[in-house]
Amino acid sequence: MTLPPLERVALLLDMDGTLIDIAPTPDGVVVPPGLVSSLRRLGERLDGALAVVSGRPVEDVDRLLDHAPHAVAGEHGVAIRHDPGAPLQRADLPTPPEAWLLEAEALVATWPGALLERKARGFTMHFRVNPAAGPSFHALLVRLLAGQSDFQLLAGSMVWEVRPAGADKGHAVAALMARPPFLGRVPIFIGDDVTDEDGMRVARAMGGLGLRVDETFGTAGGVRAWLAHAAETGAWPED
Repeated sequence: MTLPPLERVALLLDMDGTLIDIAPTPDGVVVPPGLVSSLRRLGERLDGALAVVSGRPVEDVDRLLDHAPHAVAGEHGVAIRHDPGAPLQRADLPTPPEAWLLEAEALVATWPGALLERKARGFTMHFRVNPAAGPSFHALLVRLLAGQSDFQLLAGSMVWEVRPAGADKGHAVAALMARPPFLGRVPIFIGDDVTDEDGMRVARAMGGLGLRVDETFGTAGGVRAWLAHAAETGAWPED
């Protein structure tokens, strides 16, 4: 894998499954020792051109990573914090009807270990702890979303997610790359899931790379080791 020199690159990183290992529930994740310091050092080497692009709310990413990334895009691009301390910019997108959330909540309650995660512009039904719930969740959401175009249903890693149409990680990458310190650099997007493919696609279209965790690094631990090497040495690890 041939990469541009570090000083020419903008790094855009998914979080769950890429920087941190996936846990049974969103609140159960553990930030490995050394990750935050690696991100801070790497951000310095990149002159700030380091962002996390996540399905989580921006506030979650900042809390877990202690504000290490220069920029954060959350909820698949619905909300973006472009600079440290800057206010969130939210896309003008609809929120799902409360009736949908109530139906989803009621169904989740019938499956032990399942979880409904509410977001500002959508929601996620988690079934990692109880995989048998997946088909029931899917059937409900297909019914709720039928005949409308404001929202879309997304398959993730043991989740079904409802999000507004027009919000994806590709839009987030394009918005981040349009402003300093990302502007003019070569984007490298790293992700592990279906929801990351839009970000990979846009990074490639801009002359950069879209890298899948399983194909390039093996695991999130492999990503962390790769980033730690670059942070420490100022160069990419050799293949």
